[in-house]
Formats: sequence, structure tokens, C-alpha cells
Amino acid sequence: MPRCLIVQHVAAEGPYRIAEALERAGVGMDVRRVFAPEALPADLEGHDGLVVMGGPMSAYSDDGFPSRRAELDLLGQALATGRPVLGVCLGAQLLASAAGAGVYAGGATPEIGWGPVTLTPACADDPLLHGLPEQVGVLHWHGDTFDVPAGAEHLARTDLYPSQAFRAGERAWGLQFHLEVDAIAVAAFLDAFGSDTLGAGTTPEAIADEAPAALAALEEVQARVLDRFAALVASRAREPLAERA
Repeated sequence: MPRCLIVQHVAAEGPYRIAEALERAGVGMDVRRVFAPEALPADLEGHDGLVVMGGPMSAYSDDGFPSRRAELDLLGQALATGRPVLGVCLGAQLLASAAGAGVYAGGATPEIGWGPVTLTPACADDPLLHGLPEQVGVLHWHGDTFDVPAGAEHLARTDLYPSQAFRAGERAWGLQFHLEVDAIAVAAFLDAFGSDTLGAGTTPEAIADEAPAALAALEEVQARVLDRFAALVASRAREPLAERA
């Protein structure tokens, strides 16, 4: 059975719809809850893909983030071996760092709440994002940002934070926004991080009120993108050993 390693940093930021897509594709999941703490493997042997979730820690500091260097090492291994990677929010920032790009604090205003991302023309040929609308409404929840790595495809932007999505190599994606969320995830985010909204021009109540319509509008795009990623993980397990990077 194909197997995907999932790194979860905090209880609220689980894999949600990503896990559902992997399950539909017949991919087994090895979820390491580093906050538990659960140890990370030393390498990706026995794993066909890697998912790194979000969290409130900084991708550019070890402070309060003891697994940071181990995660960067695993992401570097995944890039070197061509394993499918999906980094979400903090995970995207870590992937950018592993690919040699800068990660740093964003502007004075965090980007939190429901809002669109604009897809770039590079998405037309992207294995995950091709065929999607030019704008997709998603949940944002971040104050840090990153540079798009050299040689990577810049896939999405907003006016406030231009670096929203990229693909490094053929099969490694960083998504600054939260494409994985469902109603349970939104409630968990608000419970854990609701106070973050007060500096971002919104409120927990506003995000909760918008959630049903926003999630319904996101559902088709969400399933298409995450099912495509899950299919890549499943297909790697079927590749002859000699063809694996």
C-alpha cells in the first residue's frame, strides 16, 4: 500500500480534507503529531509522499519549534527524490526554506479570514491547479511570508501577500492558504486562534458566519486539487524502483 507521512504541528491544524483525499486514493497515512510529542522518522524510506501542515510557530526560528530542522531535512529529501510534497501555510514556508528561499515576517497586517487568491498563468500546465477558476476563495491565516524559490513556478497571489502558492520541481507544492479546511477545521481554528483575528480587520464571528457559503463554494476545487495530489502519491508507489528518483 502507498504511504504518506503527515507532519502535524498543533491539534487544531490537522490534515482534514487532505486525509480524506488520501484515503479515497488508497494511500495509508503515517501522521506524526510533533506536539504530542511524536518523533519524526530520520528519512522518508517507506513513504511515497510528504504533507507538512500549518502551525503558529515561525519557519525561520527554532524557538518553540524543536522539530524544525528535522522537517527541513525531510523536505530536502523529498525534493531530492521527487516524492510528492504538499506544504500548507507553515508547511509552505518550510518548503520554501528547504528549496533555498527566504522566509520572514510579513507586513503590518496579518492575512486572516476568507478571501480570494488569484492564480497565475503558470497554473495552466500545473498538475494540481490546472483547469481551476482564475480566482478561488480560500481561508487565510498567516502573518509570515516567503520568497518563491529560484526556479519554482509561482502559482497564486493576493495583493496583500503576493507569495501564495508555488511548485518546486515537478511534484512539490507550497500553499500559503488553507485549502484543506472543512467546518470542523474552521471551528478548531477559531477556538485555538480566534484572538489573531483582532489585528487583521476581522472577527471570529465574521469568519464563522461566512464559513458555510465559503466552504460550499470551495468544495469542488478542494476535491479536484487534493485528489490530484493523492493520486500522485499513490502512483509513486507503483513506479518501478529503478524509475524512482
